[in-house]
Amino acid sequence: MANKAPIDGYVDPTIPNPNGPNDAPIIIYGYTPHLALSALAVALFGLLLVLHSYRLFTTRLYAFSILLMFTTLCEVIGYAFRMRSSPPPLGNPYNVINFIVQYFFIVCAPVFLSAAIYTTLTSFIGAMSGENRAAARQLSPLGLSKKTILGIFITCDVVATIVQVAGAALIGVAESNRKSPDTANNILLGGLAFQVFAFLVFLVLLFIFLQNSRITRKVTEVDDAGKRNALRTYAFALVVSSLLVYLRTIFRLAETAQGVMGYASSHEPFFGALEFAPIVVAITLLGWWHPGRLVGKNGLLQS
Repeated sequence: MANKAPIDGYVDPTIPNPNGPNDAPIIIYGYTPHLALSALAVALFGLLLVLHSYRLFTTRLYAFSILLMFTTLCEVIGYAFRMRSSPPPLGNPYNVINFIVQYFFIVCAPVFLSAAIYTTLTSFIGAMSGENRAAARQLSPLGLSKKTILGIFITCDVVATIVQVAGAALIGVAESNRKSPDTANNILLGGLAFQVFAFLVFLVLLFIFLQNSRITRKVTEVDDAGKRNALRTYAFALVVSSLLVYLRTIFRLAETAQGVMGYASSHEPFFGALEFAPIVVAITLLGWWHPGRLVGKNGLLQS
């Protein structure tokens, strides 16, 4: 170990490195994570977990609610491990295990959120068309079936996430062994680029659906102004949430493109404003304007 050249990176001058078996020679984050941000995230995502659990029982929109519950649970776990990377005595910012675990859960959480968004689009198509297959084909973007939409985009997210987590883990191993993380970072970058492209395609399909819903409203089940106004409100919440998820993904891509110790990745305010904030706002929007209140068992479009 003594013969290996040190790798440039951030070392907090106020926190001695314990040099334990799971400690890297630098702080891989590029900064020492603040306890306040992680604690706030655990509290807010914990409250959102309670909210979406409540929505599960009141709306009976099981797939969407369970996916959002998984999202918030992953966020709680991820930020709890990020708390363990805060300054002593609570945490150890040099610990590689804490870095990998928090990264895994914080990266995986939006995958469940994205899947919930995909299911909302297909639920809207089903509720608006009812048993009218012709209307369903006219509403669905490019005439794709609901199963096809879910299958394509969930598969894309799973593949992209596996690549990202593998890249992040390899970065942690490389830094721990005082080796260059460039190859691992390129793997992570590839996973993010694929995810950005796939979600952009979904956004295009979402806007095609919105356009189709305006054109075909006379042949759908949405036959009165009140229901149409409600649909617009919930569709707006869905669009804003989708754009927030996309903003977060673009940030992750830009951050990774700068390299392991790039400016964005080494300044925590970027993480707070473009990772934490967009996701917590998106989940809050989908909790308040929960699609189950529109297309759930007793939803407005089902009455």
